[in-house]
Amino acid sequence: MKIMIVDDSMAMRLIVMKTLREAGFEGHDVTQAEDGAKALEKIRQDEPDLVLCDWNMPNMTGPELLEKLNEEGIKVRFGFVTTEASEEMRSKAGELGARFLIAKPFTPESFRETLGPYIK
Repeated sequence: MKIMIVDDSMAMRLIVMKTLREAGFEGHDVTQAEDGAKALEKIRQDEPDLVLCDWNMPNMTGPELLEKLNEEGIKVRFGFVTTEASEEMRSKAGELGARFLIAKPFTPESFRETLGPYIK
């Protein structure tokens, strides 16, 4: 399975990858992008099965990326991993078509519970 992690922080991308392993999701093809604009380019070239995306990033935010994917008809399973998880953000994520929103700080257990239905 191809999983893309999109976050402007290299440290956070590494933490997400580590947490995926700790949750038992090993052996997948994991790619990274440092913002929504770079992620969009990569997704157009080689569509992943699942995108784990930060909300706030320079150049193109997570919601802007998901809106652009929707506009272009790219139907990738998409969810947010972000520090903010207000009801307003959860509502907007759902309206845009995100499958989930995982709030930081997260645990291997929260990853296993939330991502289990999406990672085969």
